[in-house]
Amino acid sequence: MTKPFWQSKSLFEMTTEEWESLCDGCGKCCLQQLQDEDSGALVFTDVACDLLNKQSCRCTDYPNRSERVPTCMTLTPQNVQQCAEFAPSSCAYRLLVQGDQLPPWHHLRSGDKSMVHRAGASVSGKVRHQREIAQHKLQDFIVEWPENE
Repeated sequence: MTKPFWQSKSLFEMTTEEWESLCDGCGKCCLQQLQDEDSGALVFTDVACDLLNKQSCRCTDYPNRSERVPTCMTLTPQNVQQCAEFAPSSCAYRLLVQGDQLPPWHHLRSGDKSMVHRAGASVSGKVRHQREIAQHKLQDFIVEWPENE
């Protein structure tokens, strides 16, 4: 039996199509993060980028996201090693960098792109847009669920 591409290729060896297919569409990377002043740990908020579709968890302007949102987490094979620690713990790119397996609900394993939502592993219906809150109140929206799913 042939191993799937994500088990047989390094992130650098993947085609653009393979690389893009790793994204599970959870939307967690679109959440605003803060750094805990005491521990230095990154914490998530339930505040999402204004470009995120809050139901489908997809970027509404994916091709131009980095230009429109300079702080957008845009992972590439060239930066994934350095940036993976900022990605959610369930992120396929982070998991593969760490040598871990994709979760059972990931569409490349389950064959179902909506499984991420049905498994409760996405931000669908759980977030507000950045434009909806005052930026200085961001710390009031810290949540634990992105890392506990």
